[in-house]
Amino acid sequence: MAELTERKKKVLADIVERFIATGEPVGSKAICADMGNTVSSATIRNDMADLTDLGLIEQPHTSAGRVPSQLGYRYYVDNLMAEYELDAREQNQIKSWLSNVAGEPDKLLEKAGSILSELTGCVAVSSSPADSNAYIKRIELVPLSHSAAMVVLLATSGILRTAVVRSDAEITVDVAETFYNICRRNFVGKSVSAVDVPFIQTLVASLGDKAFVMTPFFVTLAQLCESVKTTELHLKGQATILKHSEYAGNAFRLLDFLHRETPLESMLGSYKKPLNIAIGSENAYSELNTSTTIFSKYAVGNSDSGSIGIIGPMRVDYARLIPSIKYLAGVIGNLLSDTLDE
Repeated sequence: MAELTERKKKVLADIVERFIATGEPVGSKAICADMGNTVSSATIRNDMADLTDLGLIEQPHTSAGRVPSQLGYRYYVDNLMAEYELDAREQNQIKSWLSNVAGEPDKLLEKAGSILSELTGCVAVSSSPADSNAYIKRIELVPLSHSAAMVVLLATSGILRTAVVRSDAEITVDVAETFYNICRRNFVGKSVSAVDVPFIQTLVASLGDKAFVMTPFFVTLAQLCESVKTTELHLKGQATILKHSEYAGNAFRLLDFLHRETPLESMLGSYKKPLNIAIGSENAYSELNTSTTIFSKYAVGNSDSGSIGIIGPMRVDYARLIPSIKYLAGVIGNLLSDTLDE
């Protein structure tokens, strides 16, 4: 593509930003006003014609103003957008929203997704980390009743998994102490990939008269170790799809795509960069051809662990959304890293 003149860049940026704000096609008179009427409408119309020929803007119908094309949005994001900076108040607000669930990774991701969906009016998607190379860092047993307890597993990747165990025997102090002693000797520091069915069978066979009481707990631990190796998705705000006119005729196809989840897991797993922005047909799946996806990775410790971001129409406020998503991902990573260090 030929290099745009500075004036054409201003015209394109104005069209994108006005259309994002209003949803209405942008005419030459509005652009002239934004430029302080220093340029004539005829000149602006010529620039708009050139931008149309380059495929950067489109005319929805005869005598209408112009709207950005997919290529126009991409050029704007890559070359023209002045990225918004969150001020201290906005940063502190995001931190305070997440502070109540700081020590609960799964709830943290769900809460972050809810916040992001509410702020953006888009579908928010977050993925919990998956790591088959992780080691078991800590195991806790939280009594819930005489015969039920929650098993909590924290892996070195920052992944935390929980499950409720029900026992036919009473969960006494002695049972809890036995559980912790066996976990310290056999589980803590072990790779999650090594905790499989043969490992559990061998362990249970060595427990003698304790096997009956301990078996449900260690079977559950094996299941939690398996889940550490699997990505979990959290979706919030799917109903927002029905509120966007851009999705007319495509809403139920997109909802079905989100419901299947496997393509989403594949898409998030394919991301290599810290920030990934795909507009329209740049997305890997045809169901997203009318959407923009913006995802930022978050890191636990020094390793990329998961992603959080949005799926919305191409007419989204890129300048505000991108820094907000990046900041939110950073907060998630810091909170998960703090949990890992405790």
